[in-house]
Amino acid sequence: MKHVRIRSMPRTDADLIVDPDTYTSGVPHDALTRLREKNVVRIDDFWAVFRHEDVRTVLKTPAVFSSHRGATQIRDPQPSDLAYVQRMMLNQDPPSHTRLRRMLTRAFTPRAVARLEDRIRSNAREIVHGLSGDFASDVADLPLLTLADVFGVPRQDRALLYDWSNRVIGFQDPDYALSSSSTAGMTDMALEALRLRPDDGRDPRARDGMPDLYAYAHALGSYKRAHPSDDVLSNLMREDISLEEFENLFWLFSVAGNETLRNGIPGGMIALLEHPDQYARLRADRSLLDTAVEEMLRWWTPVMHFRRTAVRDTSLSGQEIKAGDKVVVWFSSANRDERVFTEPDRFDVGRREADHLSFGHGPHFCLGAQLARTQMRAIFDAVLDLSGTIQLDGGVDRLRSNFQNGVKHLPVSWPK
Repeated sequence: MKHVRIRSMPRTDADLIVDPDTYTSGVPHDALTRLREKNVVRIDDFWAVFRHEDVRTVLKTPAVFSSHRGATQIRDPQPSDLAYVQRMMLNQDPPSHTRLRRMLTRAFTPRAVARLEDRIRSNAREIVHGLSGDFASDVADLPLLTLADVFGVPRQDRALLYDWSNRVIGFQDPDYALSSSSTAGMTDMALEALRLRPDDGRDPRARDGMPDLYAYAHALGSYKRAHPSDDVLSNLMREDISLEEFENLFWLFSVAGNETLRNGIPGGMIALLEHPDQYARLRADRSLLDTAVEEMLRWWTPVMHFRRTAVRDTSLSGQEIKAGDKVVVWFSSANRDERVFTEPDRFDVGRREADHLSFGHGPHFCLGAQLARTQMRAIFDAVLDLSGTIQLDGGVDRLRSNFQNGVKHLPVSWPK
């Protein structure tokens, strides 16, 4: 009997960039470069946008490319969940988005932010001077501590923020999807909320997917009404805010306020480790730290894409797009667009050209961008204070996700 060899079809660049398994080996920048030449490409059920200029156009024109119509993730919410998901600030368009953003901006009083900066620097020094050998795991505590201070969350409950973020961001990675941190030392308020924690793989974007988060938010909000202080949550309680708005803002900052920075910091460290000449340059000239942080965010790009939905027929770089079509902007491509960045694959701590899009653009530009930059500067300032350089001490364990450019483990050694 004659054996017939069945050849598998070669994988396309589109296949590579949407497959979460691809990213366990790194971002497929070669594929993104080739797709960028085509610019607006049909992939599955959406249009993918790869060039810097067109990504900016989509993000700054919500009247054409809506965050609200189908929310902001490639995968559609269940029809029964869409209405609730649309109420999140992340998934709203002006003027509803403008009102919520203004309310939250008022809650970040100058006094509250100034108080955080000193704590951030202190926390960063303590983390770096107490490194355990897994840089990604160690530095993940900085955004948790900062978020706890921002919201007035008891610090002993900050592992809740870590787990909630894992469940939302890491749904494609089994190590994250059902993560659970130690409850030792948590408040009674936290332990009571955790009794509601589901273990059946529910969609964490749905109203019933995070009952423990909402229970904790309500308990903490009630406490802040009775015992207000100078934190964002107490300030929000003074606003004309509905229960649903409060829930969704707490959800958003518990996740978005943590995850981008949690991956951006180890991503920045990987950039230095892979470019020892730039690491040495930064050590020799600390004045480059501000531009180095921006370059880390460009080169690593923690959030790789976001979705919009066309609300009317339009065109983008000559491609006709119909009302109702999904449009997905690829930040990890735009941030390496050779039309904007000189030698875009080169990591350069002194780069001073164009704006990267790691914090987005337009009405949804990241509200916590300055707070994130402050934390990154604080961590790498402490890293540069070490007597020698940090060295890679094993393989990097990356997140299985086509959304977040995540680092689960970054083994390092350092001078002691």
